[in-house]
Amino acid sequence: MVAVAIIAMALVGCAAAADDTSNANVIHATGTGNIIGTPDRAQVTFSVQTENADVKIAQAENAQKMNNVVNALVNSGIPRDALKTTGYNIYPVYDDAKTLLDQKVKTYRVTNTLTVTLHDVTKTGDVIDVAVANGINQADSIQFMLSDEQSQVLRTQALQKAVVRARADADTVATAMGTNITGVKNADITGSYSPVLYQNYQYDGAAMKSAAAPTPIQPGDVTVTATVTITYTIR
Repeated sequence: MVAVAIIAMALVGCAAAADDTSNANVIHATGTGNIIGTPDRAQVTFSVQTENADVKIAQAENAQKMNNVVNALVNSGIPRDALKTTGYNIYPVYDDAKTLLDQKVKTYRVTNTLTVTLHDVTKTGDVIDVAVANGINQADSIQFMLSDEQSQVLRTQALQKAVVRARADADTVATAMGTNITGVKNADITGSYSPVLYQNYQYDGAAMKSAAAPTPIQPGDVTVTATVTITYTIR
């Protein structure tokens, strides 16, 4: 029994040593690839804000203005399913009393927020002009993004760049150590991109309603980043 136990321990020791050798004969390399692309989706978010001492009047005025905005956007060619309500708030506005106990409700403010998703980013300025001309009086954000299809195309290109860079680093290290890369043990992939976001973009509502020229909106570029960490075996 003692002899069997000694042999078993020896075999375990040999296996551990072999595993340590396997782990030692590797190179870990990380590469990052960046691809710059043009957004092919846009989301414009804006609001109708009304205020009145009578909450029902404020609410009714708000509903009428937002209906006008929605109808105008649909008539301009924007699909109705591209319009989405993303916020609705009713809150009291208090007068300037000296103490909280003396405060009284002065008016009620109603805010209805609408987000428009565009598959043609060149229409962004037109959508803003139509919305402002029909009742929008608060700007929230413009976000330029990539469609799933475009995002995948750019991500593939970024990954290819990342792999090339990781392999170049691994080759450099292997040559410096006098070894050769024999294969790949494993690889980890990460990556993302951030939409181009303009928050609280400014405009003069009265000026835009009377302006003859359309609102110029430039989408900018989106950078898609992919990172790979590859473990290469060497000999």
